[in-house]
Amino acid sequence: MNGQEKKKQHKGGRSPKVNPAVHRYVFRLTDEENAKFLTLFEASGADNKAQFVTSVLFQKPIKSVKVDMAAMDYYTRLTSLFAQFRAVGVNYNQVVKILYRNFSEKKAAAYLFKLEKQTAEMAKLCREIMELTAEFEAKYLIKSKEK
Repeated sequence: MNGQEKKKQHKGGRSPKVNPAVHRYVFRLTDEENAKFLTLFEASGADNKAQFVTSVLFQKPIKSVKVDMAAMDYYTRLTSLFAQFRAVGVNYNQVVKILYRNFSEKKAAAYLFKLEKQTAEMAKLCREIMELTAEFEAKYLIKSKEK
């Protein structure tokens, strides 16, 4: 058995690349240059530094992802608040059923009147939140998309 036949029998391992990168270059950076390089690399979203360097050298487009943490935090809290509103809605339905089941019609109506007042306040608060969200989006999110 010669060497070529042995290689044909072996089926494990990684397939060889069609066009392997075999040429290697080394360069050195100062601390400031390295900090700037790492910042650009992280913003690019490239998988590895070699891929990033070659894309910069050959002027391939580099993706840059910027995350607005304030907007992200706002929407996280808004989502949490929305979940609480839904929970209040479920509890509201349960309270109405319990009132009619355990109290007389007159007493249940008196409690429901108080509950309606609180619900109206909560609806007003919800409208204010929607207005603030629209204002936030107009001021911060749409401007950042235009840049």
